[in-house]
Amino acid sequence: MKTIGLIGGMSWESTVVYYQLLNRMARERLGGLHSAELLLWSFDFAEIEALQAAGDWEAATARMTAAAAAVARGGADCIVICTNTMHKMAEAVEAAAGLPLIHIADATASAVKAAGVKAPLLLATGYTMEQDFYKGRLKAKHGIDVRVPDAAGRKLVHDIIYDELCQGIVSAPSKARYLAIVQQAVADGADSVIFGCTEIDLLVSAEDFDIPSFDTTELHARAALDFALGA
Repeated sequence: MKTIGLIGGMSWESTVVYYQLLNRMARERLGGLHSAELLLWSFDFAEIEALQAAGDWEAATARMTAAAAAVARGGADCIVICTNTMHKMAEAVEAAAGLPLIHIADATASAVKAAGVKAPLLLATGYTMEQDFYKGRLKAKHGIDVRVPDAAGRKLVHDIIYDELCQGIVSAPSKARYLAIVQQAVADGADSVIFGCTEIDLLVSAEDFDIPSFDTTELHARAALDFALGA
């Protein structure tokens, strides 16, 4: 088994889910007392969030590349960024580590194409919904045209992620707001939904929808374990 290098803590609420998924999947595949071989760098998310909010992506990239290099020195065989948003600097992180990076958008795209859907709605942070690093990769590399909520919907989705989910708050009213956004998108032609922030699966799940949904945290973890096991 190869060692998976995790860059997490953004937020730690979802990094916990990565840790659980990777170890559970390893036990399911290998049996007995098996678990995943992992190295974890966990940030103080308050520092990263401040750089995001200030638009200081250069400083954020410097922090991410330093973490990637440290994980590589620790003996990792690949890099997993445990957040969709910070894939904004995925190429720089991969270069700094000198290791393969398991890209969350690629893992998601494989599932979207396998499901045969054409118009997925992307729920994510404002950075991921509005910038091109994620949507652009889905389009250019995989031919997938994602949709996003309107400006008010994007703000609502973003605020619930940072003000609630990243702080461990899961509320029924916020879930209802997310469901309403998806319902409107379906009425406008969306045929599926991507949980494009690694905290969103804390709030909603596949059982909440009559359309295909794609949990990027689970898909990313599965792709990382496939790599580690040579699948």
